[in-house]
Amino acid sequence: MSCDTGDFRYPMQARIYYPIIDKSAYGNIDKQWNFDRVLPCSLTTAGSAFKQEIDADVLIRQDSLLVGRFRNDLRISSIGELFDMTNIIITDIVDNNCQLLYTETSGPREGMGTLFEVATQQPFIDPFGKTEFYKVVLRRLENQGEDI
Repeated sequence: MSCDTGDFRYPMQARIYYPIIDKSAYGNIDKQWNFDRVLPCSLTTAGSAFKQEIDADVLIRQDSLLVGRFRNDLRISSIGELFDMTNIIITDIVDNNCQLLYTETSGPREGMGTLFEVATQQPFIDPFGKTEFYKVVLRRLENQGEDI
């Protein structure tokens, strides 16, 4: 099995999930995450330019940022439905040999792909006014126990 996208600009693939949002009788919001599609992408870990100079937090946490690009607007599902950036989960990022690149090593998702949320998405417009791709910054979800 090959995960080759056929485009050297997008050597990876990622699975995209969107929620169905329900409200309980008590007003609690419940999200049921549903797989939408696999999209070609190019992602890499963010360098020191994306780090804070001073972190006064005393909690130990894993700060993982990825930067890169997607050919498609992540806010639009495969059926054309619009979603807010806070309602998108990206996971199972693989290279062109189908190797999982970002994996959880402990907790409820041990051995499974790390869950990321969209921190930033901006279109890159070419000189002719056409959107060429979407620049993204992905942030590791703090709650890796999210049920997807």
